Formats: sequence, structure tokens, C-alpha cells
Amino acid sequence: MPWFSTEAPALSEQQIRDAVTRLLDEARTRIKRDLKRVLLLPPDLTRAHSGAGKITEMLYQALPECEVAVIPTLGQHVPHTEEENRWMFGSIPHSRIFAHDWRNGVSPVGVIPASLVEETTGGKANWDIPVDMNSMLVDEQWDLIVNVGHVVPHEVLGFANHNKNYFIGLGGKDTICAAHIAAAVYGIENNLGCLVTPLRACFNWAEEKYLQRFPDVYLQIVMRRDEQNKLVTSGIYVGDDLDTYLAAARASREQNITIFDKPIKKVVAVMQADEFRSTWVGNKAVYRTRMVIADGGELLVIAPGLERFGEQPEVDALIRKYGYTGTERVLRLYQTEADMKAIPHAVAHLIHGSSEGRFTITYAPGHLTRAEIESVGYQYADLKQAQARYSPEKMKEGWNTMPDGEEVFYISTPSAGLWATHAKLNDPARRDLVPA
Repeated sequence: MPWFSTEAPALSEQQIRDAVTRLLDEARTRIKRDLKRVLLLPPDLTRAHSGAGKITEMLYQALPECEVAVIPTLGQHVPHTEEENRWMFGSIPHSRIFAHDWRNGVSPVGVIPASLVEETTGGKANWDIPVDMNSMLVDEQWDLIVNVGHVVPHEVLGFANHNKNYFIGLGGKDTICAAHIAAAVYGIENNLGCLVTPLRACFNWAEEKYLQRFPDVYLQIVMRRDEQNKLVTSGIYVGDDLDTYLAAARASREQNITIFDKPIKKVVAVMQADEFRSTWVGNKAVYRTRMVIADGGELLVIAPGLERFGEQPEVDALIRKYGYTGTERVLRLYQTEADMKAIPHAVAHLIHGSSEGRFTITYAPGHLTRAEIESVGYQYADLKQAQARYSPEKMKEGWNTMPDGEEVFYISTPSAGLWATHAKLNDPARRDLVPA
């Protein structure tokens, strides 16, 4: 059973602080330990809009007598700079924030067997997923681990957070690669907005088998848009079990999925410069809108911070070499090309970032050239012109009619939701593996 939840149309800062205090009080009772060493696991800056950084700071401040460490659950994202840590986590000393090293900073925990992967994916994937996790998490002794995160529709696991923070956010290269390619071949549109996807089911199995020794608790955030279209915190869900995740995910499904009767011809999405600097993370605009865009339609992504494609040099090089050119071609190349076989999670990203030729994807980047954008299969738009035409000061969330009569659907924070048609959400190919 979940420990507790707090819900409201918009939670106040005091209500959030009260939830933090209650979590720590209940942890002392339930886990029955003195809290001397505490580990906080927040998301990275690509989810800064969720307020998870502020909540992590609240937890840190509420534990003045403890040795507290913070590991942002980066996965393979670029580690934060000291300035970025200060921006996201406030007063937490930079010396107490540790960067996850997905290549050299992990320890083996176990294996998710190929038989389970094959069973859950209906035979689309049939390989082991090794479970390697952050060594500081696995090899050191903690009195409490608080896993903080934003539950929102997600392209790999249906919804983000919960044990994704462990197996992906603090996972090793082999774990991240094997998991991402399994989810990709199963199909991104079969994952988005499902409570329990095949990969989530595999992670649930692994958590039960390998992580029971952790003295941990999840603090899960759900957000919604208020009447002024501002993102506000609408729920805090605290607990150490699957039901806690399901409660948060059901709330997110209700509040964060916008459903349409028919597809949209043009979507304009903005990826904030302080959070999204690569197409690796900026393509959340593609993932979260693809189920609503009409055949022959267009997605325009305004990305003033965009300066690269991948989060690492080798991933950036792979994207530049092969581009976002569709599942069929990418999987064919994956069978023969050594550089693709070396980093399968990047192959998964190339699949997720393609429209499969169904609609055009246009980027208005801050720091990449037309030649660079077009070389990976996207269309290019001038940033200043795009910002002038679709200015945040002019646009309102949702439908807008431009002076020349063009109708567009404007999304200021695509990473905070999912937009889809009834037909796509109710596609029989989508299987939600929610336990009975």
C-alpha cells in the first residue's frame, strides 16, 4: 500500500513541505533506522520544470544532522555543471551532488532474462537485459534512499519515474542499451501512456528480485495546467510499492494526456533553452505529439538552446551519420554496422525520433546550421523568424489562428504531457500490462 498521497488542483509550497516532512517522519517509523546517511535521487535538469529540484532541496534542508548525498538520475545525459546544480538544487552544496557515470561508475546487480523480455514484448525482443547500477547506490550502505521524480507520459516506459530512475537513470551502458532497443522494437506508440509497458514489467520484476534490500521510498510528482495554463503541482504520491506508482500514473493519465477526435495538421512546440540542448532530449517534442499529428502534417520545434544532436560525442556522430530515417532502414543497418551495434540505445533514439515519413519535423535551432539539421532528415527553420511568428507573448496554449489564417496547435512544454487521437490511444496493438 502507498504510504500517503496529497492531491489538490494546485498544491501550495507549504503543502509540499508538509509532504516532505511527513515522508521523513514515516520513513523513520517504517524503515526503523536512525537516519545518518541518506541518498536523494532526483531527476536531471531536463525535468527541472517539475519542481523536483526544489523538493530535493527541501529534503536536504530537513536533514541537517545527516550525511546527505544527491545523485541526479542522468542515465547517459550530460552531467550538470556547478552552475546548473545551483540553478536546479539551490542551496545544496555542489560537493554533495555526485554525477552518475554510466560507463565506469556502475556495479553488476543481476540480469533480466531473455525469456521474460520475450514474453512481455510478444516476441519482438528476445535478449537478456543486464542490470548494472550506480556503484555509490549499490555498494554503499544507506539508512534511507528517497527517489524523487515527475510522473508523466513517457516513450520507453509508458510513464516516467518510479523504478525508471534506478534502471535507466542510474543504469549502466549495457542496461540502458539493451532496455532502450527492446522498447524501440516493441514500438514507441505502443508504449506512450500505458501504465505498465513490457519494459516496465521487466523492471518491476527486477526491482522485486534485486532491490528489496534498499531502504527506499518514492516521492512522485504529478503536474497539471491550471486555468491560466500554468503548470502546477497537483499531486504528491509517497510509498515504496508498485501501487504508489500506479496511483501517480493514473493521475497523470487523467491530467496529462490531451485527446482529440481527429488529427492536427500543424503543431508548434517550444523546447526551453535552459533544459534542452540536444535533439536527444529535444525530441520529446516529437515523441509526445506524434500520436496526434495528421498524415502529411508538420511539427515545428522551436529550440533556442539546441547545439548538438547526441549527449555524447559518439552518439552525436552516429546521429549525424545515419539520421532519423525510419525504423525499417535503421534496424537494417543495426544488423550490419559495428558502430550501431556498439551503442544500441542510440539506435533506439533514431527510431523514436523519426516520423516514419508520415509527417515533417522542422527544427528552428539556436546553434545548429541548416546543413546540419537537414543532414539528419529534418527540415530547417530560421529561429528568429519562427520566434517572431510564433512568439510566446502572442501564442496561447492550444489552438491559435495566425493573422494569415494558418491554424496551429501551440505547446509550450511538450515534455509535460502527451497529445493523441482517440484512435491512436485505442489502437488494439497497444497492450497495457497492468496487474489484475
